[in-house]
Amino acid sequence: MQPILANELCKDLGSFSDNPQITGVITDSREAAPGTLFVCIKGERVDGHDFALAALQKGAAGILCQHDVEGVPQEKRILVKDPLDAMIQMGANYREHFSPLLLGVTGSVGKTTTKEFCYAVCSAFGSTLKTEGNQNNEIGVPKTLFRLDSTIRYGVVEMGMQALGEIEKLTLAVRPAGGIITWVGQSHLESLGTRENILKAKMEICDGMPDGAPLVINADNDLLSVAKVPQRLRRVTFAVHTDADVRAVGIQGDEKGTHFTICDKEFGSFPAFIPAMGEHNVADALSAYALATRLGLDPERAAQALANYSTTGHRQNVVQHCGVTVIEDCYNASPDSMKAALRTLADYPVCGRRIAVLGDMFELGEISQQAHESVGVMAAQAGVDWLLTVGEAAQDISRRASQLGVNAVHCSDKAEVLARLLSQVKAGDALLVKASHGMALETILEGFYKQFQNTTGVQDKIAGECKSWKNSRF
Repeated sequence: MQPILANELCKDLGSFSDNPQITGVITDSREAAPGTLFVCIKGERVDGHDFALAALQKGAAGILCQHDVEGVPQEKRILVKDPLDAMIQMGANYREHFSPLLLGVTGSVGKTTTKEFCYAVCSAFGSTLKTEGNQNNEIGVPKTLFRLDSTIRYGVVEMGMQALGEIEKLTLAVRPAGGIITWVGQSHLESLGTRENILKAKMEICDGMPDGAPLVINADNDLLSVAKVPQRLRRVTFAVHTDADVRAVGIQGDEKGTHFTICDKEFGSFPAFIPAMGEHNVADALSAYALATRLGLDPERAAQALANYSTTGHRQNVVQHCGVTVIEDCYNASPDSMKAALRTLADYPVCGRRIAVLGDMFELGEISQQAHESVGVMAAQAGVDWLLTVGEAAQDISRRASQLGVNAVHCSDKAEVLARLLSQVKAGDALLVKASHGMALETILEGFYKQFQNTTGVQDKIAGECKSWKNSRF
């Protein structure tokens, strides 16, 4: 964060009599230091107000809080109605001091992957900022904006939501030059009720975009394909399966990733490669290319830059371990992303079995049972040889898959899952691990990597020798 006077940063919120210079905005008192502004946020388990005085004692220049805190002088605090809204307002105030080309990304699934593709493309043209990890909410988006400085030419900001109106607040702070809506699926049905409401919430990204800005939407999605884009914006479509402004054809995979041709109605055709598997990743790459080119970046260079994409965390990350191909995809899950992951597992060439470890999907509301049962159907269609499930809702996955002939076992806990994997997995197998992030299936991966050893005498190279991807298509 470049230094900024506190009263400029807190415009429309209040002021400090001494107007100190701020070099960082924090929500964790342990990060307090001279020049920091501490925002008291009340969470489910911790109330930031309880740590306000400690932040001041560590040198914080000021406090934003909802009520007076004992020991905190009035001249050192600003009272705000909602600290989260205050974070967004400060992010907007800080963003006004800079003029980078910002790209906004939202959608039910694929937000983070698309963000990373956008980052790969923009980085080929200049210094680029991106949302770190999954910091796409009222705290994360402002923190991303606070990382802007005069050296940044491009930025990619991911925006998530739990309810109507949240993306509107974020996009008005970000003011993106263009936006992407990746997909409208079933995530957040518990809070929004219908997919139509989810579409309405995602379309709020338009509110912060200037006249003439491109809105890039997925023509393969039933709701987005017919969504009404404001006339003041430019509608741009991408697709894998249907006609669109930007489309992928000739999709072929090999041991390193996926090759395809971008067919762009405006700029022509360009060969492309991404170091990732599956049509869903191709679609995310297309959206990044489409937005970058409509914002003026060179099409050929943009297509080439997709090859610089890299996965983050446990998202669609392929690991070779003792001859076993592990598809780490346990950061989040929805029916749409489960389908995409299972298709990837089905298309991955292996010598041994295709094994899936699947857990609960959250925030599905009344359709939870139906959605989990549908994943069981997907597992059968994907040809999963052995299915392990864990979690209360995932029992419906296992039961439905068993009815369709899949060798499925529902485990009582993650320890049982790990024990079964260690006793049964062999070199040459492919293993998919996927669930909502709250299931913490990464602990299974950690245990597997630590304890599994190839005792069959088959070397790691077997996995590579098994992968003949000639003429394959996802």
